[in-house]
Amino acid sequence: MTETKTELTRALVLHPDIRSDSQRRAAGPALEEAVSLAAALPHLEVVGSSVVRLPRPHPGMLFGSGKIEELKEWIHSLEAELVLIDGPVSPVQQRNLEKEWKCKVLDRTGLILEIFSDRAATREGVLQVEMAALSYQRTRLVRAWTHLERQRGGLGFVGGPGETQIEADRRAIDEQLVRLRRQLEKVVKTRNLHRAARAKVPFPIVALVGYTNAGKSTLFNRLTGADVLAKDMLFATLDPTMRGVKLPEGPEVILSDTVGFISDLPTELVAAFRATLEEVLSAHLILHVRDISHTESEEQAEDVREILDTLGVSDSTPMIEVWNKIDRVDPERRETLENIAARSDDVLVLSAIEGTGMDRLLELVSDRLEGGRWDEVISLTFSQGKERAWLFQRGVVIEETQTDTGYDVEVRWSAKDAKRFREI
Repeated sequence: MTETKTELTRALVLHPDIRSDSQRRAAGPALEEAVSLAAALPHLEVVGSSVVRLPRPHPGMLFGSGKIEELKEWIHSLEAELVLIDGPVSPVQQRNLEKEWKCKVLDRTGLILEIFSDRAATREGVLQVEMAALSYQRTRLVRAWTHLERQRGGLGFVGGPGETQIEADRRAIDEQLVRLRRQLEKVVKTRNLHRAARAKVPFPIVALVGYTNAGKSTLFNRLTGADVLAKDMLFATLDPTMRGVKLPEGPEVILSDTVGFISDLPTELVAAFRATLEEVLSAHLILHVRDISHTESEEQAEDVREILDTLGVSDSTPMIEVWNKIDRVDPERRETLENIAARSDDVLVLSAIEGTGMDRLLELVSDRLEGGRWDEVISLTFSQGKERAWLFQRGVVIEETQTDTGYDVEVRWSAKDAKRFREI
């Protein structure tokens, strides 16, 4: 049986470079990121992209009349069915542009919501995306929201059965939001039970954070051997994935891979994904993964720090900066970066794709967690009297149970204790 090929939506990406905007970003990298955002949706084909410079946004149309006409001709020549505008577009502007250009228009928030919906894998992630999408839709005249009946997939903003533009039924949306909140409360309650169960065996939590596409999932896979979606596209991971990793010296840790951060993340999503990022709030150590080969690596790192502040991550939580993708850096700059990292215990360079620097990373993680304690059960034979005596002298024993072959000793200790014990 022949597979039906999915029809691609032809999309044009525009980045408005507004001179009056005090928060404006460098236009070239901003456009590049916007194109990557569009490429993250499998059913979109980017047929053109451009920076559009304007002194200030036009309240009704965003762009001036001359630019509207110029863009209209380009849209029609490209046969574009969708225009993605990398920035906020008001409901009035969206309606007027769609009327003028005779095609669909989507702003940055709408596009990110669409990607989030396409990627969300867990029940919690799906509910959070739907709530964020409804809050976004409620403010504007929107297309039919038949996507709410789907269990997964896109939001219908860029194609499919929701193409007809209609006025949103706000009461129905509010009712749906109430239903989703109730469902989410149940899911979060279950999640809290899982967290409480983990707390009884308090392995340290190490959370990977970073700008989207920094290589967190590739690093996660390298450390855990897990098969997590790791593609060269923005927002490849949306739901935190938890795996146990045994450190060479020290405890088993729980490694958590989280959604990538991005500049100008829509406020609806920061709120909706707070629960997804809760693992970061309870982390004993944060690994801030950076794409050190990116031209705007420092700006991206600043965006991550701001979002961590917004989430309320404590300054007391230790953090290691992981400068990833060192394999993409030219030899001279690589040497400079390696020299900088060598002088700091809070920075290291590595390549998750090549596997270089992994041993040093695990060493640093062990060192950082040294102050933390966790519970572990040690099985000793009757002949290991010296080791058993050391544990009691150290004062780390919680409980001891005699077995047929020796003792099961439950201890609460640090990485330093564990290391010394293994050297006996």
